[in-house]
Amino acid sequence: MEKLEMKLNNLINRALIVGGTHGNEFTGVYLIKLFEQFPELIRRDKFETLTLLANPEAFAVGRRYIHKDLNRCFLRQNLEDTTLSTYEDLLAKKINDSYGQNGKKPVDFILDLHSTTSNMGVTILIDNEEPFHLQLAAYLRHVNPAIKVYSSGNSGRSQNALRSLGKFGIGIEVGCIPQGVLNADFFLKTQSIIYTILNYLELYNVNKLPEFPNTFILYKYIEKIDYPRNENGEITAMIHPQLQFKDYEALNPGDPMFLTLDGQTIPYEGNSITYPVFINEAAYYETGTAMCLTNQHQITV
Repeated sequence: MEKLEMKLNNLINRALIVGGTHGNEFTGVYLIKLFEQFPELIRRDKFETLTLLANPEAFAVGRRYIHKDLNRCFLRQNLEDTTLSTYEDLLAKKINDSYGQNGKKPVDFILDLHSTTSNMGVTILIDNEEPFHLQLAAYLRHVNPAIKVYSSGNSGRSQNALRSLGKFGIGIEVGCIPQGVLNADFFLKTQSIIYTILNYLELYNVNKLPEFPNTFILYKYIEKIDYPRNENGEITAMIHPQLQFKDYEALNPGDPMFLTLDGQTIPYEGNSITYPVFINEAAYYETGTAMCLTNQHQITV
């Protein structure tokens, strides 16, 4: 068990809710449209709440992005590189100029809304294990025990994701939802979590957080696994039917992992139990990612 000390010494003065970082993930987009129409839903007394439809052109054409994944465009050196001129590179610079720590309206907290074709249920994404993020995650698990908490750890997300612009930032990932589809159940679940987070920030700012269980399971990123491929780089196997939709479930050495096109089973060859997530995510085919492997850790904040 890992024990972490918590220090409540960073007030939240401005929060930013982001949807449409990926243009074909409609849950976040339409929540932003709702909040733009009814801003009182996200208004709180102790801090300012802003909204951002991050990639409007990609949303307009129903695509994840126009030229490149916006959520990989926020490395500091890329933001400062004047030679980068794709649509998403310029958009990242614009967003940073508005909401980054040296921007016109620097934000203390970013909440980035996503959906996935993987069976992730409702997942809270954290890119580092700052005590602030872990305590918030513990609180959300207390309110809704069905929530899973995933730490991207050393995958690079803490440097290049949009939410890295804030002092603090988390993501909400819900699924499985097909790309370009609005699902009412996950829309409502995401909306509820947003309100819970905003209420939490309000209590945090006045140092009136309630008592709640401070121990939870954290799934930490280990590595990504590609599909089996031939010498031409073509996929030769699929996610095995026994593994499909089994995000967050134990995968033991020897368990079926892939099924070749001609019907042969390829087992998991690791040395210990792992817990795959983002299994068969449609957007990850182009990045050579069949799934991400994680370990379970019991965290006490």
